[in-house]
Amino acid sequence: MHSFFWRFIAVIALLLAAVGILLPIMPTVPFLLVATWAASRGWPELNDWLLKHPDYGPHIIAWQDNGAVSRRAKWLATLMLGGSTTLLWLSGAPVMFAAIITTVFVVVLTWLWWRPEP
Repeated sequence: MHSFFWRFIAVIALLLAAVGILLPIMPTVPFLLVATWAASRGWPELNDWLLKHPDYGPHIIAWQDNGAVSRRAKWLATLMLGGSTTLLWLSGAPVMFAAIITTVFVVVLTWLWWRPEP
């Protein structure tokens, strides 16, 4: 039952990561990190596959080892959140809502840019 639980969490996280690949509003990497975390507790084969993945493996390992985020990922996140913020303010959303979301984005980007780089 213990192994089933961790496998279930890993599969759900992978499915959400797959949705994130297709939808720009959904993040991919956080769900891959959750999938790796869950797989390491109950599905070693999936964990190994994720760590050896040519595209995502190095990023996952950098995060696990040092909490590191690549400069390219930081810039991409900055551009995406900047674009989202611009669209939000141009959309006619309530000012208070737009201000709260913008503040959250600034906090997230500040935290992200303080992360070490691999």
